[in-house]
Amino acid sequence: MDRAASVLSMGVTDGLIALAAALLVATLLGMAMRRRAGRFRPSPAGTAAKPAGALTEADLGASLGRQATLVQFSTAFCAPCRPTRQILAQVAQMVDGVAHVEIDAAARLDLAQRLRINSTPTVLVLDPDGAIVKRATGLPRKADVIAALGPVVQAPVVQAPVVKAEDRSRK
Repeated sequence: MDRAASVLSMGVTDGLIALAAALLVATLLGMAMRRRAGRFRPSPAGTAAKPAGALTEADLGASLGRQATLVQFSTAFCAPCRPTRQILAQVAQMVDGVAHVEIDAAARLDLAQRLRINSTPTVLVLDPDGAIVKRATGLPRKADVIAALGPVVQAPVVQAPVVKAEDRSRK
């Protein structure tokens, strides 16, 4: 009887160790995936090349932005798609020449497969010609969206007021 109890307790101990190891691995993978979600990364090599990686107005069903276009792939059951839509709309309103287009991935499976959209929300940053410059999967932060637009959007030229020498002498 003591021998049976000894074997049984070793089996339970080994099982608990295996369970703890599995939980640790799952937790680390979850943390890594969460950290990566919403981060913009450059478009893979060759994707930005025309015509395969470029999107046209016909693909989008809307006009391209004068400076850039934020394309969001969503689905009806996607929880983070709604806040993503709000963030992208706010950024498009803030930055002159940037358009926001939302595409239902389920309705446009052909386009989603062509662009390898595997989860929603997926956000693409397009240059004025429709070439994919950056992409992110998951809920992005507003600051990350603005930073992703940086290489594409031309900053407005603000001219400083000209101060004449005679104006300086009066002060």
